[in-house]
Amino acid sequence: MDTLLINILDPKATKLLKDLEEMELISIQNPGESGFASVLKKLRSNSDSTPTLEEITAEVESERTKRYAG
Repeated sequence: MDTLLINILDPKATKLLKDLEEMELISIQNPGESGFASVLKKLRSNSDSTPTLEEITAEVESERTKRYAG
């Protein structure tokens, strides 16, 4: 199986791709729906509050300090 990144220049091409997907010749995935972003979205939906970028950065720096202190 090959994976390609395609920039669609003409909206008519989207219909062609959807037709190919319906014929089960290709599978279409939205980049936002797969990978790391998808995992983050799922985890954040289970949380009461989402940490800010500053909170995440502070936690990462804290862990790095612990790891490399010894």
